[in-house]
Amino acid sequence: MAEECTHDCSTCGKNCSSRTQEFDFSAKLNAASKVGKVIAVASGKGGVGKSFVTTMLAVAAMRNGLKAGILDADITGPSIPKAFGLEGGTFQTEDGIEPKVSNCGIRVISLNMLVKDPTDPVVWRGPVIAGAVKQFWTDVHWGELDVMFVDMPPGTGDVPLTVYQSLPVDGVVVVSSPQELVEQIVSKSVKMAGMLKKPVLALVENMSYLKCPCCGNEMPVFGESKAEKLAEKFEIPRHCRLPVNPEFAKAIDAGAAELLEIPELEELARVCLK
Repeated sequence: MAEECTHDCSTCGKNCSSRTQEFDFSAKLNAASKVGKVIAVASGKGGVGKSFVTTMLAVAAMRNGLKAGILDADITGPSIPKAFGLEGGTFQTEDGIEPKVSNCGIRVISLNMLVKDPTDPVVWRGPVIAGAVKQFWTDVHWGELDVMFVDMPPGTGDVPLTVYQSLPVDGVVVVSSPQELVEQIVSKSVKMAGMLKKPVLALVENMSYLKCPCCGNEMPVFGESKAEKLAEKFEIPRHCRLPVNPEFAKAIDAGAAELLEIPELEELARVCLK
């Protein structure tokens, strides 16, 4: 078979020992846009508050004087627009699809803005979903951003792989909760980032404790915190713990995320976005 080799790996589908070229999956950013850092917010499972953390990191970035945007890559469960009270569809100009802009100037794109009824289920196969995420990068007119946060779907499937391979991700923030399975969940997210050579910048343990309104003591309603232990084990340079706070949910449901102040995430954003 050696005499048949053209030594041009780009035209060959064989996975032979002589293959030296790696395929470049990177996608070209919308021509009328400029994006500084790209931070992916990931988790090995759903229900840990990943979209909430993404939202509040973007708010924290704005408060630190940065121009921020959010690419909602959770195609089958988009929730970012609701947190900012963004309703209705978007439109297209000669520069591309225009994202919605929050009251404080955060640019957001989500599938909810591109469908007639946001309550309809998205019944698409993985490659189609991954393609839509890629188009959010190539076809959306982001303008000039200092940082873009990518709200990833849970798990390690097609979409996270597409984001890591197609977008110039500078770092990953992993979100977890204190439940017993958390070590396995964090491990998967950290290992996937490592396989694709993306640094994990921080671990955020959401719903870490409930502060007693009477005495102020921290009550670990979902189990003892594992944030410090996991950050040390997986060599994650920073970690923070967020409380269970009914005011958080109330503000998100009202589309008033920008009114919330969460010092832990503001400090995290300050450090990670230097």
